[in-house]
Amino acid sequence: MNNFQFQNPTKLIFGKGQIAKLVEEIPLNKKILITFGGGSVKQNGVYDQVKKALKNHNCIEFWGIEPNPTVETLRKAITLGKENQIDFLLAVGGGSVLDGTKLISAGILNENEAWDIVRNPKLLGECVVYGSVLTLPATGSEMNRGAVISNMVTHEKFAFYSTYPTFSILDPETTFSLPEFQVAVGIADTFVHVMEQYLTTPNQSPLMDRWAEGILQTLVEISPKIRKNQHDYDQMSNFMLCATMALNGFISMGVSQDWATHMIGHEITALHNTTHGQSLVIVLPALMSVLAKQKQEKILQYGTRVWNITTGSTEEKIQKTIAQTETFFRSLGLATKLSELNISQDTIDEIVSRFETRGTMLGENQNVSADVVKEILELAK
Repeated sequence: MNNFQFQNPTKLIFGKGQIAKLVEEIPLNKKILITFGGGSVKQNGVYDQVKKALKNHNCIEFWGIEPNPTVETLRKAITLGKENQIDFLLAVGGGSVLDGTKLISAGILNENEAWDIVRNPKLLGECVVYGSVLTLPATGSEMNRGAVISNMVTHEKFAFYSTYPTFSILDPETTFSLPEFQVAVGIADTFVHVMEQYLTTPNQSPLMDRWAEGILQTLVEISPKIRKNQHDYDQMSNFMLCATMALNGFISMGVSQDWATHMIGHEITALHNTTHGQSLVIVLPALMSVLAKQKQEKILQYGTRVWNITTGSTEEKIQKTIAQTETFFRSLGLATKLSELNISQDTIDEIVSRFETRGTMLGENQNVSADVVKEILELAK
């Protein structure tokens, strides 16, 4: 196991009716900017619960943080926060709203341009404290300090790291009214988050492996139940907690991480505005195939422990495992090939060119070059 440091200060407040706890978590003397997405929280009752809990607080609202939040939108929120001397932020929505709020938090007290803060970690300074009410499980943004921000002008999408939420409220009942597609991509996103930390170097930590496999097994077990009945409180609770545990640092302690699937997927999303989780499930099976030799031992372990694949030659078991992974994604109703989304060779060429220009080397061994990215995307066609 590698050396590591671990700290996660976010307070989780989990369960039905817990949005009312906002009144206890945010001091009355704070001037709050509440950030929202497109308005679904007004339809599912979350907005009313938040407003009731904060009826005696000083609040203003910012609406319109989109899926794959853009720096163009977030600049407006930063300006609003500066003008009103905001000293607390509350993100109400899914991972995109949380991600966007992290940049708003970093931008309000910072004189640097927002996109410069995203691209240069050294520019991150003091941040406004923020909390969240999560309504869409997927990104784990409710219990980590990461975000992904898009730029509409340059058609780029980059990871950005700010501070942790001081608290996050997770009420599974807020997920009942989500569109089926959003639940599907949330499950997929959670699954791939685990794989990025798990499907790497073997024999690093049996504890991290078992934790990761436990999340994967749980997702496989609950997915058909959720597809059948999205109002099953217990199963949606399991999903919500899986998404949080997948990316709050717990399963990455002391082990190497990959994230090549995400880096490639971000480019697909940046160029086509494809939903994040949908992009990932197209890339992962192809990446597993191209890097099968490098990841052989972990793929075999994953196949045995998660999918119970125990027969056949080494090559046959690897192919069965990859096929089963793709079948799982398809069982969620998601596309697993670029062509299904009408993404052409031009996009592949553009993504490869971007990695060539940046000189980026991806993966746990930093050996996934632009040429390997091309091979992965060609297989994903």
